[in-house]
Amino acid sequence: MKDTTRSPSSRADHVYFSVRDDIFDMRLLPGDRMTEASIADRFGVSRTPAREALQRLQSDGLMRGYVRGGWEVVPIDFKRFEDLYELRKLIETFSVTKLFGADGTLSATALQMLERLDRIWNVPRAQRVRDGREMVALDEAFHEALVLAAGNEELSAAMQRVTDRIRVVRRLDLVYGDCIDDTYNEHIAILAAIRDLAADRAVELLGRHIEGSRAEVRTLTTERLQRARTASEPHSAPYAPPRLRGTI
Repeated sequence: MKDTTRSPSSRADHVYFSVRDDIFDMRLLPGDRMTEASIADRFGVSRTPAREALQRLQSDGLMRGYVRGGWEVVPIDFKRFEDLYELRKLIETFSVTKLFGADGTLSATALQMLERLDRIWNVPRAQRVRDGREMVALDEAFHEALVLAAGNEELSAAMQRVTDRIRVVRRLDLVYGDCIDDTYNEHIAILAAIRDLAADRAVELLGRHIEGSRAEVRTLTTERLQRARTASEPHSAPYAPPRLRGTI
């Protein structure tokens, strides 16, 4: 049955956010294929909002179109992720250097950022968040806060674009991996270096932290992605599109 309760733009938004969540939660894997018609049928909408949603996902770097209304979840491209992590490292480490004034002290914005992040990350071990999905959001907010505190809107916008494009592999670590305590410890160390006005140390720790995540991307395999999908099955959507088997 067609959804007539929402406006066309609202229907496109609903499809967009639902399919995006399926990608982020590994219900859709890199290489999975579908058609505009199958998406329209699944959500009970016409092909126009389905196409609009898929085109937005393509702009996000999550989907790509091919012939006759076919679409594919963008396969894992190691070179692309290497480039994205390199860009992320440049943005974040440069932003941290901008937190310090010419006299080496922290700006008022940086001090507020430290206070806010300390309340989240400097907590007893027993109070640490253990839900992987919540950790993804907290981790992204931590890194975006470092960039935002630098006060450069263009850097923040670039960071957001990078974050959107690496979210899938980031979730593999935090939702299906075992690095939550490492993430806490490394974030605490970065904040301590900033608080101690040790700019070089903060940049070093942040760079090492990002390189650790970058190294994890290189461990991705088809089997690991499939295990992630299996782990997500209790939350899965009521469809399983055919997969394109190939090199990831």
